[in-house]
This record gives sequence, C-alpha cells and structure tokens, in this order.
Amino acid sequence: MMRFALPALILLPLAGCGGGEQGPPKVQPVEVVQTFNHDSQAFTEGLFFQDGALFESTGEEGTSGFRKVTPETGEIVQQVQLPSQYFGEGIVGWKDRIYQLTWKDQKGFIYNAKDFTPAGEFAYKGEGWGLTHNGKSVIMSDGTATLRFLDPDTLAQQSTLAVTANGCPVKQLNELEWIDGEIWANIWQTDLIARIDPGSGKVKGFVDVTALGPPTPDTDEVPNGIAYDAASKRIFVTGKMWPQLYQVKLSDAPPAGAANDAAAALMRC
Repeated sequence: MMRFALPALILLPLAGCGGGEQGPPKVQPVEVVQTFNHDSQAFTEGLFFQDGALFESTGEEGTSGFRKVTPETGEIVQQVQLPSQYFGEGIVGWKDRIYQLTWKDQKGFIYNAKDFTPAGEFAYKGEGWGLTHNGKSVIMSDGTATLRFLDPDTLAQQSTLAVTANGCPVKQLNELEWIDGEIWANIWQTDLIARIDPGSGKVKGFVDVTALGPPTPDTDEVPNGIAYDAASKRIFVTGKMWPQLYQVKLSDAPPAGAANDAAAALMRC
C-alpha cells in the first residue's frame, strides 16, 4: 500500500472485547521447507498457484501489472502491465479468467488466463486489496476488518464477513489465500498471517513469518503474498520486494516475541 513509516506498536495488556470467543488465538511460527528466487523489484500485492505456476500481481503507479512465474526458478514467463495511472492489487484465477483489483480507483480488470488478453472490467466501492476464492465465491479484502464475498461470475457482492480475534476487529487484512477450508490473510504492517474461519470470521490462529524476508528490511518490504498448491499441499509466502519466495510449513517452535506482542496489540480493543 502507501509508503510511510511503520507506527510503533503500543504494547498493552491482552484484553478482548468479548463476543464469546474461547481465549486468544495461538501464534505459530513457520519452518522453511525450501527457498526459491523472487524478483526483488516486485512490489507484491497478490499471489496464487495454478497449473504448476505462480501468478503474481505487483503494485505502485507506473510499474503495476501481473506475471506468470516458474516457482522453482523465479523466471517470468508471461506478463502484462497496467496503465500507468493504476496501482495494482490482489489477483485471483477463476475458470478461464484472472481478476485483478486496483487500490483506490474502484475498478478491477478481467483477463483471459491463457494469454492475458483483456476480457473486461468491473467496479466496486471503496479500496481494493486482496483476492482469493473458495470454489463458490471470490473473497475480497479492502484494508478493513471486513471481507467481501462476490459472485465469481458477475463479481456482484453476495455477503460480508467481519473478522475478529479474541473479540476485536482485525483491520488491514491484505493479501488472501484459501487453504484447506481457512482464509489466510496477511495483516499489513505486521509479520502475522491470520487464519480465519470463513463461517464465523474468528481468527483461529496467527502465523508468524518474522524469520522470513530481508534481514534488515526497508519500510516497504513487508510480508505480502500467500499461495497454495492444493494438490501437493505446499504453502508459499513472500513479501514486497523480497529476493526470496519460501515454501513453508507450520512449526511447533515458540514464536518470536515481537510476533506475540503484535498479536496482543491486535487483540486489544
């Protein structure tokens, strides 16, 4: 999203807002299975895996677009650029189409998945951040604590889902991925991924990716990009302008202290 300095976290005692949730979600780190090359100039805004390839959307005016990438090498095998006035955001594949959001223009673009030729446009209110689908609906984030469910063929809004952790709204939900019946969402300006129950909207757990990415990241180099190879049960994560793409799995090791602090801050409302 926008470029500005990260705010300092104010560490407060963990206290929920009620809502009947059973204790705070667990924070769980990841273990790296394999590391791959990733374009360090890619301002990653969307990522998904399909037919053996990664599809990645990039942001910032003048350099936004999306590309098809060979995961094992990081090679870009096909790409298209957005007109320079648009800031590209999340993407999702649906049947023979690819849908791409823009940040503040309230406009999305439709492409043919095979050759990336334009196939239409669609409109929505508010900002566009992330996209995924559950096989029945396209799921969209807009930077708030509410996810939108869209008709996958018309992209008309069907319903919304309020996301909470320990009773508190979880805002700044960004890049999305559907993984084994859960919605995974990068939380912007944190090293956390929320694992969301799609029925209740409750965060079932936080994934800590503190150990990934550049050792001394710049302000913009935040985690953002989750893809799932459902056939092989492989989870990929990356970030904005990260030189690596990681295949990861959940670990039982203790999470980073900073991740626990960040989760505690999210659950204070």
